[in-house]
Amino acid sequence: MNKKYPKASKLWPEAAWIKDKELREKTLQVWEYALAQSALTPEDLEVIPFTLIVKDCKVSFMKHKRAVVHISVAAAKEIQKHFGDQLPVDMDVLTSAAILVDVGKLLEYAKEGNKTVTSETGKVLRHTFSGAGLAMKFDLPLRVVHAIAYHSREGDMGKRTPEGYILHHVDFMTFEPFKDQLW
Repeated sequence: MNKKYPKASKLWPEAAWIKDKELREKTLQVWEYALAQSALTPEDLEVIPFTLIVKDCKVSFMKHKRAVVHISVAAAKEIQKHFGDQLPVDMDVLTSAAILVDVGKLLEYAKEGNKTVTSETGKVLRHTFSGAGLAMKFDLPLRVVHAIAYHSREGDMGKRTPEGYILHHVDFMTFEPFKDQLW
C-alpha cells in the first residue's frame, strides 16, 4: 500500500498496473483528494449504488468501477493483439483514466442518513466535468483528462482517443443493461 495515499491505494490496487510511477502517484493523489472533499467514505463506496439513475440498483460503486478497469484493460490487450501498432493504446493512460473515470461522483453524491442522493455540486455539474477538473488540478496528462471528460454522453459530439473509446464503451456496456433490462 502507498503510504502517501493510504485510502486511495487500498481502494485501487489496480493502480500498480500503471508503469509510469508519476502517473500512478497522480492517479492516487486525485482519489485521495476527492475522498477528502467527499461526504462519502471508502466504506460507503463498497455499498452505495454505482448510479442513482437505476431504481434500487444493487451493484456497488466499487464493484462497477473495478469492472470498468478490468474490462477496459482486457479489451485493450485484445485490441493490441489484433491490431498492434495500427491502433495503439497507451495502457498507462487507459488504466489511469479507468480508475479515475467516476472520481467526480465523489463530489456528485451526498449522504442523507442511510440514503445516497445527488449533492448540490451534482445538481449543477455532472461527474464528467468535476472528474476532469480534479484530474487537471493534479496535472494529469490531457489524454487521461480527455478520457474522463468524454466517457459519458457529454463526449458524443466530439472525437475520442482509442483509450477514450474503450472507456466509453466499457462504461456503457456495464451500465446500460442495468438501466434498460429487457427481462
